[in-house]
Amino acid sequence: MTKTLLCIGYGFSARALTPLLHPLGWTITGTTRSAERAEAMRAEGVIPIIWPGTDLDGALKAASHLLISAAPSPDAGDPLLASMDLSAYRFNWVGYLSTTGVYGNHDGAWVDEATPLTPSIRRGRLRVAAESAWQATGLPLHIFRLAGIYGPGRGPFSKVRNGTARRIIKAGQMFSRIHADDIAQVVAASIAQPRPGAVYNLCDDDHKSRRYWLKIMPSCKKTIRSTAGYLILALNTMATSHLAPSSEVTTGKKIYHDRCAVCHGNQGNGKTFAANALFPSPKNFTATT
Repeated sequence: MTKTLLCIGYGFSARALTPLLHPLGWTITGTTRSAERAEAMRAEGVIPIIWPGTDLDGALKAASHLLISAAPSPDAGDPLLASMDLSAYRFNWVGYLSTTGVYGNHDGAWVDEATPLTPSIRRGRLRVAAESAWQATGLPLHIFRLAGIYGPGRGPFSKVRNGTARRIIKAGQMFSRIHADDIAQVVAASIAQPRPGAVYNLCDDDHKSRRYWLKIMPSCKKTIRSTAGYLILALNTMATSHLAPSSEVTTGKKIYHDRCAVCHGNQGNGKTFAANALFPSPKNFTATT
């Protein structure tokens, strides 16, 4: 099988997929609006295309897989569907990165993939329209609805470091998040085992308020995040008044020991017997802050 992935909008989430696919022999092409970003993509082994501005016909014909990461616009909707007819192209797999914002406000209630789409803001309504437009193409579509994305250089941790973090204090308000590496893991698994028509919600399974994370992060020397989606701030923490309640630290340690340590190790460095049989290798959390 030809393994060529075309990413429309090679951004933060799509970039996390590259280190998973390159070792498997994939050719990855991505679009960008920036010539500077195109040079960085080349350095990563990705074939850049400046788009809009370049004819995508050749790249679309060469692609066996298509990932859409570009956001819809208020005027034109999805940028690729607005610019060309895809009926002449054949793909083994198509993925669309959407948002959990399509569900709208449910006053703290849980939602799943079967929950009706009732977006409360324009951005959510644009995503619903884009999802519908892609579903109407008849292509082997997989929709990934992402919670708030975080990762290296992005999210609350980086905001604390650069001094731009803000506390949002609102009773009962919680935030769902997903690490870029976890998005990549799910997308790679979908590529390996396609289920056209499937919809996946992607988020960590431990929702917290923004106030909680901004309060506890400055008191942590290390951040442990497992590829299963657990955000555990329980290793080498300072015993200060800003630290989370001891019961939460104890719970975090137990979750990590029970569900994560077998691959990532008791110290979080990924050096375990199981690591020898895993691809990608378990992340070394001690190398990040």
